[in-house]
Amino acid sequence: MTTPARTLALFISDLHLQESHPRTAEAFFRFLEAHGARTRQLYLLGDIFEYWAGDDDLDTPFHARVVHALRALSDGGVELFWMAGNRDFLVGQGFARAAGLTLLSEPHVAIIGAQRIALVHGDAECTLDTKYMEFRAMVRSDAWQRQFLAMPLTQRKAIIAGLREGSREAHTTKSYEIMDVTPAAIEAVFDATGADILIHGHTHRPALHRHGDRLRYVLPDWELDAGPARGGWIAVAEDGALLRCDLDANAEA
Repeated sequence: MTTPARTLALFISDLHLQESHPRTAEAFFRFLEAHGARTRQLYLLGDIFEYWAGDDDLDTPFHARVVHALRALSDGGVELFWMAGNRDFLVGQGFARAAGLTLLSEPHVAIIGAQRIALVHGDAECTLDTKYMEFRAMVRSDAWQRQFLAMPLTQRKAIIAGLREGSREAHTTKSYEIMDVTPAAIEAVFDATGADILIHGHTHRPALHRHGDRLRYVLPDWELDAGPARGGWIAVAEDGALLRCDLDANAEA
């Protein structure tokens, strides 16, 4: 089964776009042209970039190309929505204006095809990773962000590079259970939003989970530059059905 030609909404996350991964970036641009242009709404649910140092980095050629591609969709009538991930939480209103999109806080509830769908990136639900949760609370605070964004861009990028290296090392010592969402956190999202469907990314473990009568869809990450190609998205068809789509647009419910 292939994804419908036109859809009500598409959801993607965890592309980790960066200039050093050109195949992944080209797959993203092809997705926008082939599928993004044929939907009513596109939701980008975090970690679209490998990192984001601040909106004063908009003019680098790679970032400018991403912004231009998103803006083309927006100008064509597609509604774009952006939710912060753990890598690109510094995306701000400058980026939003340039790309023609709306920034979302989390959890966000979207009513699509008469369905109430809760959206999160997924990192806030990994509550067993206490060290990360402490770090997340710090960097998401207004005071920390004001101080960080006041630094020169080159200094910010150097700090981020160090944090990324530290994150890679930390992941080698953490169990899969610690780095996954916890059932209690997921139930809390369902209860707080009143949604019967939850979509998130972050864990890089695409799946469909059943929580009683409620459904949780986990988005895949995208990687076409190292190892077997992986990626995909979730689509809401015109009849309201949710479909999980791979990079070739093959879909399953």
